[in-house]
Amino acid sequence: MRLLSDEGDTRVMAAGYVMAAADFEVLDRGPEAVPERVLPPFALVDALPPAAVEQARFWEQHVVEVLTGLPPDVPEGTSPRPEYDPAWRTLMEREAAKVAELAAGGQQISKRTFLRMRQRYEAEGLWGLVDGRSRKPPVPVPGTGRTDERVVEAVTEALAGQTDLSTGDRKRLMLRAEQILAAKHGEEAVKLLPTRATFYRLVNSLARNNASFGSATVRRQRALRPVGPFTPSMAARPGEIVQIDSTRLDVMAVLDDGVVARPDLTIAVDVTTRTICAALLRPAGTKGVDAAVLLARMLVPEPMRPGWSQTLAMSDSILPHQRLMAVDARLEKAAAKPVIVPDTIVIDHGKVFVSDTFSSACSLLGISLQLARPRTPTDKAIVERTFASINSLFCQYVAGYTGFDVTRRGSDPASEAVWTSLSSRTSWTSGSSAGSSVRTRACAIPIWRGGRCRRTSRTPSLSPAPGICPLLCRQRITSNCCPRSGGPSTTTASRSTTAPTTAPSSTGYGGSRPG
Repeated sequence: MRLLSDEGDTRVMAAGYVMAAADFEVLDRGPEAVPERVLPPFALVDALPPAAVEQARFWEQHVVEVLTGLPPDVPEGTSPRPEYDPAWRTLMEREAAKVAELAAGGQQISKRTFLRMRQRYEAEGLWGLVDGRSRKPPVPVPGTGRTDERVVEAVTEALAGQTDLSTGDRKRLMLRAEQILAAKHGEEAVKLLPTRATFYRLVNSLARNNASFGSATVRRQRALRPVGPFTPSMAARPGEIVQIDSTRLDVMAVLDDGVVARPDLTIAVDVTTRTICAALLRPAGTKGVDAAVLLARMLVPEPMRPGWSQTLAMSDSILPHQRLMAVDARLEKAAAKPVIVPDTIVIDHGKVFVSDTFSSACSLLGISLQLARPRTPTDKAIVERTFASINSLFCQYVAGYTGFDVTRRGSDPASEAVWTSLSSRTSWTSGSSAGSSVRTRACAIPIWRGGRCRRTSRTPSLSPAPGICPLLCRQRITSNCCPRSGGPSTTTASRSTTAPTTAPSSTGYGGSRPG
């Protein structure tokens, strides 16, 4: 800093040393002095909504004109208007003139309000003219209002602790929040809790869809949802990633031993094409060897079955059938299902898929296994969604449908079961269907006794053809369990002479199934 004495001598001194002197004083105060400008907090102003900043700029023009006689950013040499000239008007007169001018323009404001705005501008700059509602800091958690952050933290922790517990009410949650506050911040912090009604409203804002007070199953499922990946995994070609899983169908079926139960369905879905590579239906209790059989069925063509429409054949599809025939002659009478050789199979931690049998089969074929995270069905979401589609597009139209939980189950779906689950359903051999011999299943349970079904005690509504079970599978009766049969338990028959496969429906839907 360069200083000039009364005698005209100059001296250079440090600015900090000069301002720290006890007799230092700013002397440029007077009518000609420029009002002190306060640097506004630009970072806070930039974070405001554009409408709030525009309104603050509007008031700044009028306040500056009252203080200095000229609005900001006017050309140099401009003379102030007579009613705002500081040389002829006092500050109060200039304020009164500004209030009258604003009122004439439709902006009603009192002298007291304008005085407070001027004082805030002198103390805080542009930030002092911002609407107070916009100046409030954002609430850390939306919907919590003025509740203390420690209370919000305690309630959030208490809600998170409800995931694995049985469903309770909000009163129990309030007691748990009190315990957390006392443990972390002392007994005095318990007084920060609001009233019960306010606490309940706070809980409703923090609890998403009130999952903490609804179904415990839904709450645990939502807790298992993972955070979205930064880069999702993609499969660029068929077979690169295949997802496999097993579930119990929501349909009652008659098993080989006559027991009515829900069979297990195991499928493999290709991620790229969404093709069901193979499917296997088994009675309850899928084994590791069944998963290995499913893997083998993925690698061979699917033969056409008796009764299938010719439109399902590979020769009538868009697949290059002639070119594929040159590679594998078995495709001559194959169904229009592509043969996809998997590179990686995504499995869960089910004992069927982590068994030595399935692992050895994958190792022999050079297939890598990728384990999903425990209790994270979203790691194989495609196969899970396929099961949901099978349930909604097929199972609900089948007699004996149970619904996906007990709350949606009918009064007695077991009595409606008319489908059979054959343990030899997957014993079809590949190759030509003409002349192939298979073993047809005998009628599973003793049906007739005194003209009524021994299982349901009902009289069949349809007149059965000779030798045909009218109530269950409508297969040709070959077991001595029926008085009409008298034959051996199993026979050898040609596929081309398989009995009709249409089953009567006790629910009114009707349908057909593979023989």
